[in-house]
Amino acid sequence: TSGGHFNRWQSRVSGRPEYGGELPVSALAEEMLTEGEGQIRALVTVAGNPVLSTPNGRQLEQALDGLEFMVSIDLYINETTRYADLILPSTSALENDHYDTTFNLFAVRNVTRFNRAILPKPEGALHDWEIFVGLAKAFAAHTGAVLKPTLPPAQMIDFGLRAGAYGDASSHKLSVAMLADHPHGVDLGPLKPNLGARLKTADGKVQAAPAVILADLARFTTQPLPVADELLLIGRRHVRSNNSWMHNYHRLVKGKPRHQLLMHPDDLASRQLSDGQRVRVSSRIGMVEVEVAASTDMMPGVVSLPHGWGHGRPGVQMSIASNQPGASANDLTDERQLDELSGNAALNGVPVKVAAA
Repeated sequence: TSGGHFNRWQSRVSGRPEYGGELPVSALAEEMLTEGEGQIRALVTVAGNPVLSTPNGRQLEQALDGLEFMVSIDLYINETTRYADLILPSTSALENDHYDTTFNLFAVRNVTRFNRAILPKPEGALHDWEIFVGLAKAFAAHTGAVLKPTLPPAQMIDFGLRAGAYGDASSHKLSVAMLADHPHGVDLGPLKPNLGARLKTADGKVQAAPAVILADLARFTTQPLPVADELLLIGRRHVRSNNSWMHNYHRLVKGKPRHQLLMHPDDLASRQLSDGQRVRVSSRIGMVEVEVAASTDMMPGVVSLPHGWGHGRPGVQMSIASNQPGASANDLTDERQLDELSGNAALNGVPVKVAAA
């Protein structure tokens, strides 16, 4: 069984390394904008908003605007999908079955639950997986590719439950049908160690200090220090504001505003700025205007702008988010400021300057 891989091949323009078959998003815009063989001319996005969530969002806007074709599977016309030639909306969360394969990784007990859809699927609507299958069939018809049969997600989950440690061969006999009789889920007891059997390293041990990472540490001794009057920008996320789509729901955006630039009072005073003032924040790639808030939670020399704001771009059609204040932190993050080893963008510690607007 494969244990994963790194740097087996590189991106076309900057030679960024792949990891598990994927490239860092810092390479996305340049792969669209740089002409030549292999240039990306089409894009599919799925429930994402990379204009607000990837470095140098303004550059990505330019890249998206120049594509020959773009399709988005999404419920919103947001800062990214407004560039799509075709938007395919799927059923909503309440019209889908759900089995948690992500957040159970953070569970403190071994639990399982299968949630059936609360609302029926509207006539003519498609689930996201049905849209994916339809696109794959259209691609296969055009290219002659042979597709493997696709099972509905509930059937795939059922096979997984039955074949797992708590399936048919155990006393629990887990299945989708069994979980239907336990709508609040089933507690399978305390967590059990299983990492050792799943490690695919040559020596069967966790590689806590790989040689390739240790060799890269020397680079930190040559990093430049901030110049005079420069601050370091870091991001932040709130419980009710983890991603941009959450700003289109009134219950999550009501109350105390959370879009401000946080700044230590000493940094405000040294720049003759005041709490609540509108300021300009600038970096190598651009500038945004935002309200500043004094905060002793911030270390002097560091400012913080939250993720996912900046909904004032033309063409966005969201009833609530479009009226929200704030600016996109990724209009300041620099696609050239990278972790050199992985090629991933450094979204924190971005040098910026702050002045009165």
